[in-house]
Amino acid sequence: MPVDSALEKRIVAYVDERRERLVEIIRELVRIPSENTPPTGAERACQEYLAAALRRLGWEPVLYEPTEAPGLREHPLFWPGRDYTNRPNLGARLKGSGGGRSLVLSGHIDTVPGGTQPWTRDPFGGQVEGNRLYGRGSNDMKGGVGTNLFVVEALADLGLRLSGDLVFETVVDEEFGGVNGTLAGRLQGFNADAAVISEPSFLRICAAQRGGRTAHITFRSSGGILGGDPTSTGVICQLTHFLGRVPEFAAARRKTAPPHEFYAQQADPVPVWITKVFTSPWGVTEPITVPEVCRVEMYWQLMPGEEQGAVEREFFDWLEGVRAAAPELFQVMPEVSFPIRWMPGSAITPEEPLVTGFSACASAVLGTEAPVAGIEGPCDMYIFHQVAGIPAVLWGARGGNTHAADEYLEIDSVVAATKVLLCFVCRWCRLAA
Repeated sequence: MPVDSALEKRIVAYVDERRERLVEIIRELVRIPSENTPPTGAERACQEYLAAALRRLGWEPVLYEPTEAPGLREHPLFWPGRDYTNRPNLGARLKGSGGGRSLVLSGHIDTVPGGTQPWTRDPFGGQVEGNRLYGRGSNDMKGGVGTNLFVVEALADLGLRLSGDLVFETVVDEEFGGVNGTLAGRLQGFNADAAVISEPSFLRICAAQRGGRTAHITFRSSGGILGGDPTSTGVICQLTHFLGRVPEFAAARRKTAPPHEFYAQQADPVPVWITKVFTSPWGVTEPITVPEVCRVEMYWQLMPGEEQGAVEREFFDWLEGVRAAAPELFQVMPEVSFPIRWMPGSAITPEEPLVTGFSACASAVLGTEAPVAGIEGPCDMYIFHQVAGIPAVLWGARGGNTHAADEYLEIDSVVAATKVLLCFVCRWCRLAA
């Protein structure tokens, strides 16, 4: 049965009336730490909270460790070295009456750690100040998971039965390029005709993701202070030379990366960053020495369609050029390791029915057009696109300080995102007669 405008107005009004319930769900999730600390993590308590909530609504959720999914360890995209003990995925399916399209509401329950940066609020307090809800994971992405749970509650409370199946999923180990949890969900069979991943997309319909590559580069030289060469600067000259050549790699990336329509208007669609530089611990409790070892973390992004082999050849050719330009500085070639899996870019077309249907729904509910765009960084959406062949988009609220201290979610924005998602579920799956 189609969804008429009167029903959508009723749905929108319901979300406004139950706004405090939505906020409370998200606060409760934030108050249950679910930090990912590779190779381990602590997601179980949050998953059990969600499973209990679904059972109260008459669902039959399944908790399973990712490695229990058939064929996970043998899959070419399986990333080894993670420990999933007491780190279950959650999957649940509400069967429709028949005749409608099915939909997965997916989200990752893990967060990055609280970190060592100073917070001015309790990272796990769920503190609300004005239009902001603070806490680790509030924006990435317990706001989205809370939205999905609210949608499920709303369907039951409003007495809305769907024609198509609705799948609720929360996966572990998405942060730090894990993705095994999302892959396990596909192998476990929690699939559908389309998927909405409730990442914080800032009320944009994100049909594409950039890819990402993280490299750890280690420089070595002789150092010390007493004895040896009194003019030695250890690895500092290597580091200085290397950093001076990074803009060349960035320029080469901009020339060689194939432009994609969702990122074509950006000045730098494939940015390159130095994200960490480490020589030795800081402080007066450490001896003063000329550093012998320096570790650099380098991160660059990718366009949909780029192949791993070509991108890595480009990187290693550039790094060899850096060394060859100053052989007197490099007695040995810098060591390179990749601590996080290759994260490819991925996209579906703007003409995909999921995109056009979601866009029409968002415009009707919000009264303004929601941009169709590509999200700025990598995520697990490519597993839906490239492994399962399931069209998927990202949709979620605005927030800030993501992965940093005082992370927050904008409450008005998550209310708006929830209105659209609830209406879209009814449109896509159709209501039972």
